[in-house]
Amino acid sequence: MAASSDSLADILERVLDKGVVIAGDIGVSVVDVELLTLRIRLFIASAQTAREMGMDWWTNDPFFAPNAARAELGTTDLAARVAELEARLPAPGGREEPR
Repeated sequence: MAASSDSLADILERVLDKGVVIAGDIGVSVVDVELLTLRIRLFIASAQTAREMGMDWWTNDPFFAPNAARAELGTTDLAARVAELEARLPAPGGREEPR
């Protein structure tokens, strides 16, 4: 058996370049009654490799990209949007004003 000369850095580079998928299911049962099932799907790759495979959900997620939430609103100013919504509300007293 030949000794492998691959270093950890070489292996990590190869994994991030190609990507690795790890899939598994974990089940918790008591007396043949299934209480919990966890399905785990893990994809390990570089961001560039993930984008090439069509996985770029983090670019539009407000938690990971705060500017994405602002981009969803477009160029509309928040104060103008609030004024627009308030204009749709009925007038105090229960009667709606003519438009």
